[in-house]
Amino acid sequence: MKGIGHTKSTWLISLALISVLTLAAIAPTTKYFEIARNLDIFTSIFKEVNAQYVDEVKPEKLVRKGITGMLEALDPYTDFIAEEEAESFRISTTGQYAGIGALVGEVKGKLIVTHPYEEYPAFQAGIRVGDEIVSIDNTLVAGKEVSQVSNLLKGQPKTTVKVIVRRANTPDLIEFSVVRQKIAIRNVSCYLKLNTNIGYIKLDEFTQGASKEVIDAFKELKNQSITSLVLDLRDNPGGLLHEAVNISNIFLPKNTLIVETKGRADNSNAKFFTLNAPLDTTIPILVLVNEGSASASEIVAGALQDHDRAILIGSQTFGKGLVQVTKPLAYNTQLKITTARYYIPSGRCIQSVNYTVRNKDGTATRYTDSIKVEYKTIGGRTVYADNGLTPDIIIKQQTYPALLNQLIEEGYFFDFVTYFANSQIKTKNTDPEQIEISDATYVEFVNWLKKQGYKYKSPLTGYLSELKKAIQKDKLSEELGNHLNTLQATIEKQESTDLDKHKKEVKHLLAQQVAFHLHLNKGLFSVTLPQDPLFIQAKTLVEDKSTFLKILSQK
Repeated sequence: MKGIGHTKSTWLISLALISVLTLAAIAPTTKYFEIARNLDIFTSIFKEVNAQYVDEVKPEKLVRKGITGMLEALDPYTDFIAEEEAESFRISTTGQYAGIGALVGEVKGKLIVTHPYEEYPAFQAGIRVGDEIVSIDNTLVAGKEVSQVSNLLKGQPKTTVKVIVRRANTPDLIEFSVVRQKIAIRNVSCYLKLNTNIGYIKLDEFTQGASKEVIDAFKELKNQSITSLVLDLRDNPGGLLHEAVNISNIFLPKNTLIVETKGRADNSNAKFFTLNAPLDTTIPILVLVNEGSASASEIVAGALQDHDRAILIGSQTFGKGLVQVTKPLAYNTQLKITTARYYIPSGRCIQSVNYTVRNKDGTATRYTDSIKVEYKTIGGRTVYADNGLTPDIIIKQQTYPALLNQLIEEGYFFDFVTYFANSQIKTKNTDPEQIEISDATYVEFVNWLKKQGYKYKSPLTGYLSELKKAIQKDKLSEELGNHLNTLQATIEKQESTDLDKHKKEVKHLLAQQVAFHLHLNKGLFSVTLPQDPLFIQAKTLVEDKSTFLKILSQK
């Protein structure tokens, strides 16, 4: 037997009965009697359904539903990991697998290499951003899912995979023989020094080795004589707790409290201190956060804020103050279970959702904003346990209008630059920060969109269509319908001019894509950061050190 899916129904019934008898014998208390009683009921139901239900039932499906329903009553982070899901779970926690080191995505119906990592076999073999995958080891990939293509590219280290691609503006297919190797997905997607002596580190996750990557990046930036550091934790969902502690240790003295965990079991209660000498305790640090910064990100940001070591800039963080551990179970299955809450040095738990209290519809409640408990940082600044971390300086994330979001999500910017970067935009040897999109290229993009048959429909058009249907259904006045037709004409006229209205943003997004196609992440961030509102604020603060210090010392 290799897993729950391969067990027989009689085995399940026997196991449940043994559990009932064991629990009843060992712990005849009210609590354990309830457990035994409900297991007995579950076993009886399963036995009757398996024997009497009108159609053949699958024991695996029934039991899995029962497990899923039980865990859903707790929180979204407590989860059963079946044997067949173990490898995906391992990759998500370690960031390691064997393959060619390239992300594949679907762009306008084609399976495209969206990001070949510089240090890995795909890029070194010559595969580039925008290459369309045609076949892998003589298997045509047209019509396959992205996950299927990714699995074809994975395999044992030191084995060779043949990849045939179609490249824009190249008439013939290109064949690559790529030797697979162990791939460790980088946690630091980019680090660079900007011409203002500001160092920048973008940390995407906290998988195994995240702290070493940040240490290496920071050391290299220090060697380039940076005078301040921006640590970007936006949209970082977190990961391993010990990596968060080690990253905090880079900037905080040895034996400094970073986080404390408190749970129901004694082994869930622990305090985590820095263990090593820091690399730098004086350099000004700005931490960028948003609603996508969660868990380990909030530990690092919260520890630096509570120790008055950094200024937080951005929007309210996600608010995940729960700790999970993974427990091995029988038949190569695992249980990821929430065992504790974490508390940052000021004593705050920043958990935003209370999963023990449910609304009538079963959804979890949020901790009410009216109950804000005041805490103090090491230096005496007032902070709150407020459904996540509240930045010292609140700035909303830059957003784009619906038109541009649609063009981004549907791959038009990516697709245009893939086909036109080499032939139309002479920027291959250009410093990323110097990339500019001409008016002629903008016009070419607009004309290309028309050839693609693209016509923008704003969300208002959809709302108006639904309103018209409601009017027809309820047989409302013809006059009202005429007003809606007039409104529709106004909306369509607005839609036809929206692209020109956002010409500046379109050119900037094209420049981002050109920089990424030619220089990958380093190029992308070099173009993006100078116009990023959060980074602009961070730059202003480090250039005005008196204001920076005033924020950290105010009480």
